[in-house]
Order: sequence, then structure tokens, then C-alpha cells
Amino acid sequence: MNGPGAKGGTTVRDALRGWGGVTAMAVVCALVALVALCLPLTTDTTSAQNTTATAESARTAAEKDCEDPEKQTLSPSSADGDTIRLIKNRQGEKRKLIVGVDQNSYRWGYRNPNSGKTAELEGFDIDLVHRIAEDILGDPDAVQFKAIPTDQRIPAIKDGRVDMVVRTMTINCDRIPDVAFSAPYFKTGQQVLAPKSSPVKGYDDTLAGRRICTAAGSTAYSTLDADKKDGDLPASTDISTTVPNQLDCLVRLQLGEVDAVVTDGALAASQAAQDPTVQLKGDAFTAEYYGVAMKKDADDLVRRVNQILVDYRKDTANGWQASYDQWLSATLGKDAKKSEPPAPQYLRTS
Repeated sequence: MNGPGAKGGTTVRDALRGWGGVTAMAVVCALVALVALCLPLTTDTTSAQNTTATAESARTAAEKDCEDPEKQTLSPSSADGDTIRLIKNRQGEKRKLIVGVDQNSYRWGYRNPNSGKTAELEGFDIDLVHRIAEDILGDPDAVQFKAIPTDQRIPAIKDGRVDMVVRTMTINCDRIPDVAFSAPYFKTGQQVLAPKSSPVKGYDDTLAGRRICTAAGSTAYSTLDADKKDGDLPASTDISTTVPNQLDCLVRLQLGEVDAVVTDGALAASQAAQDPTVQLKGDAFTAEYYGVAMKKDADDLVRRVNQILVDYRKDTANGWQASYDQWLSATLGKDAKKSEPPAPQYLRTS
């Protein structure tokens, strides 16, 4: 099919006759030269766009067929991109990494009243935040901590209130469309917490007729909801009690308002350490991984955090193992292998 202006068989050569011959050809040559000069720029831009499109395409495909969400992250890199440059360009006191954390999870992210007048945040997650800040900004204390309730973790990231969330946040398929995750930094699983005197034995039929508390927006709630619909949890189990913060479930349990709590085993162990009248019931019934959550388009920050995690796990003196020994060995045991995530796998987008 002929394009616009092709009616009557008019050709470029015919059109040139009206331009004055040689002069017209000179103009055409100049235009050709100009186009030639522009080609490298066009190619570079197209290449960059293709790289971004490839990464986005890989993520979209992985999200659609989500089976192993902990593997849907980008390969490590120490390069600065737009997101990291924006963080570094903050002025004065604002030149800090803004991180959403918990302040009530014992040994993960909590304010220790015995640490001095300021009651600074401490714990396993807090150690990781300091390591990330040190790598990106050169100062482990260049952090602005924001206490984020469990059900506000994703909104805080999407709204730009924080650069990232480091808050015992499970990497799962429901969250992958909303936020980008780092590679896993901890392995855990859902577990039941109940009073020692309770007849509840674990995640089984002994939960029939029992009231269970979970945090709103948590993996625990979505798991219970799905299992109840599928018939894997007794129909009489009451899962209607949800709270903004996970620790609120322990308070409900202590007040007798619920019969059991379901949460990550790592958090449940810390809660049991806080209250000697409760204990873990049965084994973990899922296998899950904690990750650092960031904005979907913050590719450079995701890659940087993944590089930091690689180095953090290799650092035997002041890295992952040292932090585990300090904060978690008392509640989870001295053998950290069951809590250490496997070697990370990445999307092939680089």
C-alpha cells in the first residue's frame, strides 16, 4: 500500500526537480548527514529503554506465574542510580536513609529501656538498617527511623514516606505486585503461640472453636483465611480478630480475648521470651523468608541492598551471624542454619 503523498506516482527524484537541482541535492545530503550524527544517540536511548523494558518484562512474567517469590529480585550491584542519588543529595540533617521499622518486636526492632535516656532502637533488623546506611551514606547512624504498623508497611513505601521497610516482612506473591523485595535475609515460618495451659497443640484440629489473633495485612492472616476457605482449618475457628501491630496480639492473648496467636515463628519465639506463661505450639507449618521492601521502580536501590546482603553474610565478624548470635540465639537457638536463607537466586535482567 502506498503511503501519504504517493498518489499519482510522485517520487523523491520528481520532487527534487522543483528545488533547483544541485542545491536541492545539497540540502538532502545535509539532512542525511544530520540523521547520521543523530543515530548513535538514538541507539543509546533505545538500548537503555530496551534494558528497562527487559527488566520490567521479566518481573511481569515472574509475577504472573508466582511460585517462588523470594527469587523475584534483581542481581546485586554497587552502582548508584537515580534512587540512590536522590538519597545522597538530601541536604543537611535530611541526608539520611528513611527506613520503616518496628519498635515493639523484642530482639528484632524494639526500644530497650535499659539502653539509656534515649532508649534507642535495637535488634536484628536494626543492625541490618545500620549496615545499609553505612554502605550507601558512609555512616551507620545516618538513618531516620519511622515506626510503621504492620498494616502500613506497603502504603508507607508506595506513598514515599520511607525509602524502604526492614520489619520482619515476609516476601510473598500477594505483595510482589506492590513493592520490590531484596533477596531473603532470614528464613522462618508461621507458628501457633498459646498459653502453656492451653489444650491447643499446634496448627491442627485443636484450633476448632478457638479465637485466633493475627496482624492485619500479615502473611499469617492471609494463610489462615485461605486455609479456612480450602477446608484445611476447622470451619469453627474464629480468625476475625486482627490488630495493626503484631505485638497487640500478645496483649489480646494475655487479656484472654483470644485463645491463640499465629505469626512468624521467629517473632513468636521472641514473644514467648517476653511472657513465660505462653509457648510455641507445634512446628512451623509454612516456609517463608524476610526481605527488605522498596518501591517497585527503585531498581538501583534493590540491587544495592542485594549487594550489601551478599557482603553482610560473608562478614563473619560483624555481619549476619554476629547479629544473630547477639539478638536471636537466646530465643531461636545457637544453631543459625535453620534461620539462614539459602543462596540467593535472581531474575536475569542484567
